[in-house]
Amino acid sequence: MVTKAAKPAKRKQPANRQQLPSVDEPQHLFFNRDESWLRFNGRVLEEAQDSSNPLMERVKFLAITASNLDEFIEVRVAGVLQRIEDSYHQPVVQADDGMTEQERLDVLADHLHRFNREQYSCWTRSLIPALRTQQIELLHWDNLDHAAVEFANAFYDREVDPLLTPVTVDPSHPFPRVLNKALCIGLLIQRKRGAARSGPMLGVVTLPRSLPRLIRLPSSEGVSRFLFLHELIQAHTPRMFPGYEILARGPFRVTRNSNLYLQEEESRSLLESVRAELHNRRRGDVVRLEVGAGADEELIDQLRVNFQLDRWQVFRAEEPINLSGLMELYSAVDRPDLKFPKFSGREYKPPAKPDGQPQSLFETLQHTDILLHHPFDSYRTVEQFIEAGTEDDCVVSIKQTLYRTSADSPLFQALLDAAPTTDVTVVVELMARFDEDSNIRWARTLEDAGVQVFHGIVGLKTHAKLALLVRRDGDGTIRRYAHLGTGNYNSITARFYTDISLLTANEAVTSAVQRVFNYLTADAQGEDFRPLMVAPVTLATDTLALIDRETEHARAGRPARIIAKMNALLDGKTIQALYAASQAGVEVDLIIRGMCALRPGIRGLSERIRVRSIVGRFLEHSRIFWFSNGVPDGDAGNEVYCGSADWMPRNLYERCESVYPVTAPELRARLRNEILQTYLADTVKARLLQSDGNYTRPPRGAHPVEAQTRLMELAQGDTAKASSESAAAPAKLRPRTAAKKATRRRTAAAS
Repeated sequence: MVTKAAKPAKRKQPANRQQLPSVDEPQHLFFNRDESWLRFNGRVLEEAQDSSNPLMERVKFLAITASNLDEFIEVRVAGVLQRIEDSYHQPVVQADDGMTEQERLDVLADHLHRFNREQYSCWTRSLIPALRTQQIELLHWDNLDHAAVEFANAFYDREVDPLLTPVTVDPSHPFPRVLNKALCIGLLIQRKRGAARSGPMLGVVTLPRSLPRLIRLPSSEGVSRFLFLHELIQAHTPRMFPGYEILARGPFRVTRNSNLYLQEEESRSLLESVRAELHNRRRGDVVRLEVGAGADEELIDQLRVNFQLDRWQVFRAEEPINLSGLMELYSAVDRPDLKFPKFSGREYKPPAKPDGQPQSLFETLQHTDILLHHPFDSYRTVEQFIEAGTEDDCVVSIKQTLYRTSADSPLFQALLDAAPTTDVTVVVELMARFDEDSNIRWARTLEDAGVQVFHGIVGLKTHAKLALLVRRDGDGTIRRYAHLGTGNYNSITARFYTDISLLTANEAVTSAVQRVFNYLTADAQGEDFRPLMVAPVTLATDTLALIDRETEHARAGRPARIIAKMNALLDGKTIQALYAASQAGVEVDLIIRGMCALRPGIRGLSERIRVRSIVGRFLEHSRIFWFSNGVPDGDAGNEVYCGSADWMPRNLYERCESVYPVTAPELRARLRNEILQTYLADTVKARLLQSDGNYTRPPRGAHPVEAQTRLMELAQGDTAKASSESAAAPAKLRPRTAAKKATRRRTAAAS
């Protein structure tokens, strides 16, 4: 943890923290967070545009950009509109650029429309022709041959027609309540009789969410042909509106405000409050209307007026309207040659006992910590750790946080299985955005099984990734074992999110983990969480103290360097501290996947700060913070931390987070030399943030390095190839032996 001299109470405030020197280049000291996020989504789009990626992976990247954009509009754009409606016009300070909300909205609207055009340009001009060359065809209704039409008609009669509810909008039939992100067909219709006496009316058909968006058509071997569901339904609309002439028709989709506005009442539990507000989310105000590019202007105008939208909120789109639905195409096309090769992380191999038998996980942890880098290291070891609560009779207590998990998670099942015989306590975060409904169901299922379920501290999200097992070991000693992570307890996302796990029996760490659980379940005040840094209690001040300590080391002429890897950097105080560190001579390397409000490379302000973003096959999600601490790189005095928190205001002040030290020398060396150094050496998937906010690619050099590929090769034991790639890397890698382990399965029946 922080040395005594660096504790918050002892920390000196740098003289230039409050008044930074004037600089010539930037108009503001911080990038706007929304613009920074849009640039991140643009980097994901670049992966869809990159022809060196496998074709179906490019389709997947494009679908991810659309899913990302949906959430951005549901939350961020909706929030700006809400504040404008509430007459909030004060400029935002610190990690933003000081624009009013209306000014911000004007900039956002321009960015959003431009990005929408770039997405569809990638789809229509690049991906569709490339798919066609691979005999993957997305056909329009008018292009179907006789056999395909017969197949589609039969599918419609059997699977689709029974689920449809056509609506004619008239005085007795109001406009239907279109659900958030539901795909619909809009129509302008007119009665065939008496048309002169009545004008056009609106008709609406909502596509059933239970049906796939793509229909596979019969085709010859080696050819994949698909028809979009909305085209099939659109072709059959005359059957749904007999007696009407169809003047125009086209697909549309609305995106609604999905922020939760909880009204906490004394008579209502947090679970009940969240459940009630989720019902309103599906009917929130419309923020965006997407319509087919060829839709009739009158149809568009009637829809726009009905949803009470300004013209900028209407987005024209080539088909399909919902690009995130292309994830179905990725799953439907069974072409391994067009996807990334399958990859399985290395299994943890426990040391052998004197008799040659492998040690149990607990026996190993009594002597050493275990560090796992997912997905390069299998997540199965974490599952086995939690499953020990069911399998190991010596485990007497389990405590765990749950932010997001999967429906079929072995971890979730293990908690259920352990409840009849073990004291199980789970802190479930009900307000994990867009997982609220499933978390409510999981909380109730756990309670029904006998688990003690808590929901953390009122007003704070529980985002810490912690699990604590208490075990009566063979020698009769009661000992605590902990898992501390940077990612969610989700076995599915663990296969394509990069995260760090630490398994430990270190008494100082495990007792601190227990105190964090006391804080979450009893709101225990005044706890000392050291050696952990815990938000919102100590993390913000401890982070500043660590940065300030490097600043003081630099001023004293000692080695001073910071390497920090995270998802986002937005906190104004932290950025100011990094600026001051740079001015004092600290070398700062930041690996930030997404939003970054800090401006690097500004003369006299941040010229020693370098920011890179890596977007690749896996979603970079790990948080690692390395400090040289006044001694040379590789010295025992270097400090390194991992945890659940980014350097964002919400993580530092509005959530319960945990950041933990990694103290074992070999594990610190692995984090520095194998993991951080590999990311810093990347010249293929890395982009470097410039002082004007743009990102540029580094020179590839004679030996291009792709960090995630190199880490996969290390995991698979291909050290020779990884070493040849790293000729230009400034530090040696420390490859670990790859091995397979036969895992013991649970035998206890579900309760």
